[in-house]
Amino acid sequence: MQRQAYVPGLAALGAALVLGLTGCSAGGGSGADDVDSKAGPAAPAAPPGRYRTLFEPCRAVPQNTLRDLLPGAAQLPDDERDAAYRGTAAVTYDTDRRVGCSWQADTPDATHRLRLDIERVVSYDPTVSDDDRAQEVFSRKQLAADLPQPPTTPQTPEPPESPATATTTTTTPGSPSGSPSDTPGGTPGGTPGGTPGGTPGGTPGGTPSVAPSATESGTPGGSATPTGAGAPTTGLEPRVLAGLGQVAFLDDALSAGGANGRHRTVSVVFRTSNVIVTVEYVEQATGSAEPPDSQELQEKARSLARLLAERLEE
Repeated sequence: MQRQAYVPGLAALGAALVLGLTGCSAGGGSGADDVDSKAGPAAPAAPPGRYRTLFEPCRAVPQNTLRDLLPGAAQLPDDERDAAYRGTAAVTYDTDRRVGCSWQADTPDATHRLRLDIERVVSYDPTVSDDDRAQEVFSRKQLAADLPQPPTTPQTPEPPESPATATTTTTTPGSPSGSPSDTPGGTPGGTPGGTPGGTPGGTPGGTPSVAPSATESGTPGGSATPTGAGAPTTGLEPRVLAGLGQVAFLDDALSAGGANGRHRTVSVVFRTSNVIVTVEYVEQATGSAEPPDSQELQEKARSLARLLAERLEE
């Protein structure tokens, strides 16, 4: 067998290439280790909300509840009554994010309207949870409702010291000016404490001897709550609600009279996790009918809101 010729230059070149490749691999690995050692752990993403879908709102209200909320529907022909109870779905672009439904029925004396709005809030910021974003949306709704602030109890100011206790030394009549009457029983010709006639703190010249009353103007004793026909009924004013979802509030507005009569709008808004539900119930009185009753509308709206909150818990 013929032996191959040995070429010294080619062998040296091969060794150089091997060393070069080895050096590049080692250098690249060292740089990657340096970068990884400086990078901290990735921040955990905020948790998603509890709800991923929404229920169908037009089917969420039982028919017996609709009969109570829409008394005029019972007087309609069968086909119109069925249409009134079915409601009208709100037009939305994503039924997994927002849905709604509305109902209406008329009577000779009043018109009743019911509207539901259900929104599922999603946060696109990985550091903000869906629940926190939903709370921001809820807070804006509550701020827009402009609920009255609960009254605060005014602090009673401390009464000023009476002249009898303002000084520790007094001058008795008949004694040298400025001599303290610190002798037990007083000095001859003077009464204890240096007050003629025994009146505490009484001095000639008409100085008042009684501290100002705590019921004067600017102190407790008067009512700052307005009274009259325009004052809100106690317990029925717009307010924050407890025991409904995680947070909730109620708004109640009565419009001024007009050609179409007066109408009252009661809104109940509550949040459960990343879902915000709004129940809006309106009654419009026609002609010379009495204005809608606030207590009745509030009770019906709150009852429906509780039913929907239970639906979300299923």
